[in-house]
Amino acid sequence: MNDAIALHFERVGHAFLGRTLFEDFDLDVAKGETVALLGPSGSGKTTILQIAAGIIEPVKGRLQRGYRRQGLVFQEPRLLPWMTLIDNIAYGLAAEGMSKRERRQIASAFALEVGLEETDFTKYPVELSGGMRQRAGVARALSVNPDMLFLDEPFSAVDVGLRRHLQDLLIAAATRRGFSTLLVTHDLYEALRVANRLIVLSGFAGRVLANYLPDGQPGQRQERMIFEEAERLSRDPAFGELFSARERRR
Repeated sequence: MNDAIALHFERVGHAFLGRTLFEDFDLDVAKGETVALLGPSGSGKTTILQIAAGIIEPVKGRLQRGYRRQGLVFQEPRLLPWMTLIDNIAYGLAAEGMSKRERRQIASAFALEVGLEETDFTKYPVELSGGMRQRAGVARALSVNPDMLFLDEPFSAVDVGLRRHLQDLLIAAATRRGFSTLLVTHDLYEALRVANRLIVLSGFAGRVLANYLPDGQPGQRQERMIFEEAERLSRDPAFGELFSARERRR
């Protein structure tokens, strides 16, 4: 595999309960690149992410990883209810052989970076708002200093203001630290904000409908340009399934 590639899918296929989700899926994610996977429900985008992260094994094909350490952020924060906020963020560092004090120091820095307050560090997940729990999930993933970050619709359940803040945080962190990202999202506007490249999957044939490279870089695109591009792509047949009547009702 090319040294510039962080993740390589080669003719990967998967099925669930006898139904083929996708076949012969090919994808390269370059080191330092953010790729957004879009598609209607049932198109297999979350399954692709789970295969990439090693959570499930594909039925066929080959996957190669050119990175050392990965972080994951899910749609639900998945915090451990018996741990405090700061210990949840530090949880991924336990395998590094650090002392609890060192882990908490690193976790505290990332907690502050995502906008959490020191007064919340000793609280348990049940005492936190949904937005605070999601911030903690992002901080936990970033705290392990990943080379590859996997995001499964991590901002879909938070309000618009927090969503934009977390998107900006992701853009800044990826730019500063140079990690690669694979993002699953239903939101075309979000994909245009944070990704270098967009992959659109079909919900019917299990195939790639578009491999789209927007102008400019994440963090440098003007909001008006993103809005206009999203409007234009909404009329593109390759993006049509994202805006079908069936999907709008969900």
